[in-house]
Parts: sequence; structure tokens; C-alpha cells
Amino acid sequence: MRRLLDRVGLGRPELRAWALYDWANSAFVLSVVTVIFPVYFERVLTAGADEGVALQRFAWITSAALLVIAILSPFLGAIADFAGIRKRLLAVFLGIGALATASLYFVHEGDWLMGALLFALANVGAQGAFVFYDSLLGHVANPHEVDRVSTAGYAVGYFGSALLLTVQLASMFHPEWFGLPAGAERSPSETTLPQRLAFVTTAVWWVAFSIPLFRTVSEPARRIETDERPGQNPARVALERLRETFRDLRSYRHAFLMLVAFLVYNDGIGTIIRMGTIYASELEIGLVAITVSLLAAQVVGIPFAFLFGNLAGRIGPKRAILIGLGVYVGVTIYAFFLNSAIEFFVLSVVVATVQGGAQALSRSLFTSLIPAHRSGEFFGFYGVLDKFAAVTGPAVFGLGVALTGSVRSGILPVLLYFLVGGLLLTRVDVEAGRRAARAAEDDLVPAR
Repeated sequence: MRRLLDRVGLGRPELRAWALYDWANSAFVLSVVTVIFPVYFERVLTAGADEGVALQRFAWITSAALLVIAILSPFLGAIADFAGIRKRLLAVFLGIGALATASLYFVHEGDWLMGALLFALANVGAQGAFVFYDSLLGHVANPHEVDRVSTAGYAVGYFGSALLLTVQLASMFHPEWFGLPAGAERSPSETTLPQRLAFVTTAVWWVAFSIPLFRTVSEPARRIETDERPGQNPARVALERLRETFRDLRSYRHAFLMLVAFLVYNDGIGTIIRMGTIYASELEIGLVAITVSLLAAQVVGIPFAFLFGNLAGRIGPKRAILIGLGVYVGVTIYAFFLNSAIEFFVLSVVVATVQGGAQALSRSLFTSLIPAHRSGEFFGFYGVLDKFAAVTGPAVFGLGVALTGSVRSGILPVLLYFLVGGLLLTRVDVEAGRRAARAAEDDLVPAR
């Protein structure tokens, strides 16, 4: 068993505790963001609205929420590095996200504005927490482990989120199994009770399975620049560090180029994740077919996430990501012609073969290109581009629908994101970037 855990990147307690946060938070991404809330928003909160209105509102809500955290991420990341409070800030954003998610229980038919605000706040919490969680990767894993540990986190996340979603779906389709009201005579509030309880159970799951990270993973030691003092104002130091980062980007040219490539191709990935369910719903694919397809995708994603970790060990993370982007090109073309539940099932499964691997290896590749003592700051910028991609993708999707009146029009720009992002990624010199990151570690002062 120990040898197996070592091979998949989970050989030490701190690695398993770090990966378990993916188990915790991926439940929010799957249950709330991907499966339950988009359909709940369209069929309950905006019931009776004209065709395409729900999709447009959902797109704008998503974009606005992620724009907020995109603006905050670099500043908060720099503060976390200087003050040594990555875990503390992770806990703050986790609390915000979990509380907002649980509060969706109180949102009923027609309450689309309140639901939108709570969903936006939950996204701010989840994505803000991810900035600090991702920044811990380079501290818990050794350089030769980061690819396998990162992909293992995604695999664990797939399994945990699929497990919770299975129970939640069972309660929706067979509420009587759980002692909930069933039958045609239910009131509107009773009819939506399983979905609303799913929001609560997701929040509880998120908090409960985050505990091992806070108990086992140590806060990284503070390392400050030669011109800084431990007693300085963290906010002032953070602003100065951000200015220095902009000036010093030439020293980390390949990390910066990786960020630009990630901005472009992740726009496509984020759009498919966040808009796929409501896109299928607007094409009148049934809820059962959508949920079964997405649940199957979670199961398929588990072995393929581990597979991408091993593949990166053989051919390098950059080439493995490029393979994933090639698959996404085919997926996007296929999605434009999507017509049936069977086709959506095939689409979901194919996406699952590359989604976790492409995102996990992007995280680990970027980790290897940056100096470890500034990981919070750099992952703040990583978070900006991650969130900015999530801002522009759904917004462009919604704009295409608004201008043409066709939900299929929103999928066409996604193809360009994968092609252009892949081309930019080919220009990243991984070894040169890693040498620059190691050289930056030499000019440090231990902080008391």
C-alpha cells in the first residue's frame, strides 16, 4: 500500500492532507457550480423567463463574481507570502464560500437575484481559497513530485465529489429514501427541498474535509527579500512586491509566458466547465441525462488524472498539456453539433479524460517556474489569469447568445482559445524557466 501511495504522489501524510482539500472543494465545483445550481437557477429561480435569459444571467453573474477575486488575488497573495498567513487566509475564504453555499437553502422560486448574489459570494470564497491552496503545492511536494502530487489532488477531488453527488442525486430522484416529502402533492418548497439540502451538505462536506490540511500541513516558513524587515506593514510590502514583480517579469520570462498561455487556453476549459450544464439544459437535454453524464465523467476522470501524472513523468508536463488541448479542440467542434443525450454523454466522458490532467499539470508546471518563497504572490497572479479566463469566457458565451439568439453561437469562440493557448505554450522553455526560479532563491533572508 505504501509503495502504491508513493507512486501516485500521496506517500506522506502532508501530501495526503493537501490533496484531501481537493476532495473537499471539488464537491462545490461539481455539485453547485457544474450540476445542481445551473439547473436550479434556470428551472426554479428564473422559471418562466424567455429562452436564453437564464443563460445570459448566469454568465454575467459568474463573470462578475470571478472578476472580484481576480482583482484581489495578487494583493492577497503577496500579503500571505510576507506575513506567513497562507493557511489563515485560506480559512477565511473557505468560510465565506461555505457559508454562502449553505445559505442557498433559503432561496426559492423567483428569487433569482438573491440566488445570484449568494452564488457569486460562494464563488469568491472558493476561488480565493484556491489561490492559497495552490500556493502550498511547492512547499509540501519536492520538485520531482509536483506533477504527480498535483494530478493526484485532482483525482482525489474527482472521487470525493462524485461520491457526494451520487447521494445528492439519489435524494432528488428518490426523496422517499431519505425521509423527504415525495409525490405529486408536494408544495413548491417541498419539491425543491432535496436541491436546497444539497447546497447545505456541500458546505458541510467542504468544511469537514478541509480540517486535515489545517492540522497536518505546516505554514511555510517566512522568507523575506534583502530590503525588507519583518516588522513592516504587510499591505505596504505587498504593494511594493507587486510593483517589483511587474518590473522583474523579464527575469521570469518563461513563467510569464506560461501565464499568458494559461490565460488563453484556460478560458476555453473554464467556459466548458461552467457553461456546459446550462448549455445542455437550453438544448432541452433532460436533467437525468445531464446528471448521469457528469457523474460518469467524474468516475472516468479519476484514472485519467493519475495517468496524466505518469505521462508528465515520461514526456514532460508541457507536452502532456498540449495533448489535452488537442482533445479539447475536437470536443469544442463536437459540442457545436450536439443534439442528443447520448452525444452529451460522449462529450462529457471525453472531456473527463483530459480536464483534470490539463489543469493539474498547468498548476505543477507553473510551480516549477517560480521561486518558492514568492509562491503566494505568483499564484495570486496565476489566480488573476485563472479567474480572468473564467470572466471572459462565460461573458463572451452570453454575448454570443444575446447577439444571435442561438445558444450554439456561444461555443464557437472557445475553439480559438485552445488553438492560440497551445501555440503560446509551445514557446515556453521549461528548463530555462526552472533555472531562473532556482537562481532567485539565493537572495533571501530567513525571517524570525
